Amino acid sequence: MHTSKHTILHDPDALIEAQLPPHRTPYENLVNAVLAWTDNNPLEARDYEQISLQLNAHARALATRIQHAAHPLPEDSGPRELAHLVLNEAHTLLASPIEGTAHCVQTRAHLIRALYERLDRLEVAGPPTA
Repeated sequence: MHTSKHTILHDPDALIEAQLPPHRTPYENLVNAVLAWTDNNPLEARDYEQISLQLNAHARALATRIQHAAHPLPEDSGPRELAHLVLNEAHTLLASPIEGTAHCVQTRAHLIRALYERLDRLEVAGPPTA
């Protein structure tokens, strides 16, 4: 007897995630707060780790959106090449271990900001016209 009420989706290309609108405002507020930190109010290491995990998850979702937005652009287009550069840097950073430090959190906050900038530019560029 199957009693689970959960459905597991197989989405290896992250197509579902790419179509979900990002919850941008809360993350932009978090990024702004994190980047405004000073050493006057240090947090516990586990708090830094938790914030880093949140930012990592959001950065991965943004990277997926950027990848899908850049895909229809011509291979040699500037926006697509810049998107791939940003994505390569994002993948490198996201693969690095999370540390319980303000520096770790702020590095990920800078990444979120860079990913949003790239996503905005790709959305303005739009898909190529036929």
